[in-house]
Amino acid sequence: MLYVAPALLFVAVFVLWPLGRLIWLSFTAKSLMSGPDTPVDFVGLENYARAFGDKNFWRAMTFTLAYTAYITPILLVLNLALALLVSKNTPPRRATRTVVFLPVVIGLASSSLLWYWLFDQQVGPFNRLLVDMGILEEPLVLFKKATTGQFAVIISVVWKVVGFGMILMVADIQAIGDDVIAAAMIDGASPWKRVRRIIIPLAMRSIVLATLISAIGSMLAFDQFYLMSGGGPRGQTFTTVYWIYQSSFVRFELGYGAAQAVLLMVVITSGTAVQLWLSRKGQK
Repeated sequence: MLYVAPALLFVAVFVLWPLGRLIWLSFTAKSLMSGPDTPVDFVGLENYARAFGDKNFWRAMTFTLAYTAYITPILLVLNLALALLVSKNTPPRRATRTVVFLPVVIGLASSSLLWYWLFDQQVGPFNRLLVDMGILEEPLVLFKKATTGQFAVIISVVWKVVGFGMILMVADIQAIGDDVIAAAMIDGASPWKRVRRIIIPLAMRSIVLATLISAIGSMLAFDQFYLMSGGGPRGQTFTTVYWIYQSSFVRFELGYGAAQAVLLMVVITSGTAVQLWLSRKGQK
């Protein structure tokens, strides 16, 4: 118990206490404008009933789920493909792993601002290059439409995080014994069959972990949309966390924002549980 006490204390202070505070706030009419000594009105399930009837909240939730459904398979395929390409410990492949992983250490806000500048219709080099090459007649305003704005955000996020999942999968692929691969080659297994029948099943733990991290991170997306699209046009790229931010810190309704956050937590927890159950069922 002494050994685990620091970790338990950390979890209690930075996870359990804020979580309990969040759940308590969701049952109140707490406002960001009220002072510390202002009595808090307990409203029961009123915030949850309001959230269930809030079209804007569910539109943001639907957009977030769609964004997650788009980006998660892209990251999964790229993570696995890159991991297979750079898993061998040769100098060029080690250098490639380093280059691909470098964007991971950049802050998400910094990378979002970088890509916003790259895509800018006036000073962005991408638009200028496409116009100079004759591919476009005039600069493309990506964030004028929700679909193109979402596409731009997906590109920036994939560039930022693809190296993390790659490294997770590389570790599992390198742990597969050379004798296993050699035996499969002697038996006449093609490269695709070796990947499908040997590498993917044996690296399934890291594949599931990378997929979970990607899906949860996508459901909690905020920085990239706040900085690149600003929720526009006409609120069509509001993610759930972005809308919770609007409710809590723009309209000052902390209680209502907390209720929305609890609902988001339930959705993420349920989705994670289903994904873990399906992965364990597939491994039996």
